[in-house]
Amino acid sequence: MVRSFQEDALDPGVVDRMLEHAVHAPSAGFSQGWAFVVLTEPADRELFWDASFPQRTKEFRWPGILKAPCIIVPLSHKDAYLDRYAEADKGFTDRSESRWAAPYWDIDTGMASLLMLLTAVDEGLGALFFGIQPQNHSGLRAAFAIPAAYSPIGAIAVGRRAPDELSPSLRRGRRPLDEVVHRGRWSAPSAEVG
Repeated sequence: MVRSFQEDALDPGVVDRMLEHAVHAPSAGFSQGWAFVVLTEPADRELFWDASFPQRTKEFRWPGILKAPCIIVPLSHKDAYLDRYAEADKGFTDRSESRWAAPYWDIDTGMASLLMLLTAVDEGLGALFFGIQPQNHSGLRAAFAIPAAYSPIGAIAVGRRAPDELSPSLRRGRRPLDEVVHRGRWSAPSAEVG
């Protein structure tokens, strides 16, 4: 994750490749319940920051994020999934959310986002996925005429890397595989299971 960008514009072909890869992400029932708002014009990006992060100040810790020449807002569309799974080939006749163990509309849109991040890296660029606070969703929708049925799961900033300060979170280090991988069954002592 890159937190400082150069301001120079990206080749539109690179942005198109990122989006082309995104739409090849897996999706439950091939619902494809996602959409992407792509912001490459300076005025659009400034409007994005005003709508999605109005509390930023001159003392903002990572001002280089604000220089990213491309911002992509991935949006999930729950209704696409509820409608798809009410179709005859899925065996249901209603749009109940109760059968969904997890919000696949958000998960699948997250997978599409990851494909964009990986494409950016393959293209020699830096990228950052970051959240948009729920209280700012309505302002973002209004600023870009996003229908209420679509929910931003975050945003992706893309550009050429500039000198960057690493996130203090990285001091934690990665958890070792033996803490997160359980082969065959959970390897915790039986007193912890349950």
